[in-house]
Amino acid sequence: MTERQLPRRFLTSVEAADYLRLAVRTLQDMRVDGTGPSYYKMGPGRQAKVVYTLDDLDAWVAQYQYRSTSEYQPGGKR
Repeated sequence: MTERQLPRRFLTSVEAADYLRLAVRTLQDMRVDGTGPSYYKMGPGRQAKVVYTLDDLDAWVAQYQYRSTSEYQPGGKR
């Protein structure tokens, strides 16, 4: 029996912010300045719905994982 791959699940900005334990406004600000997780816009134009995937959220969080305070560099690992 082959394992079926589940379809990609998209999270709204509210769901993504909750998952990351951030304010929705913080996530919005990070989209503007390019410091947040990757996202998709569902449709053309400024009013298109913004969505995220769990994989993209997890990948963004992973870049901020540290084992020691001496590893920390503002803006993430380099």
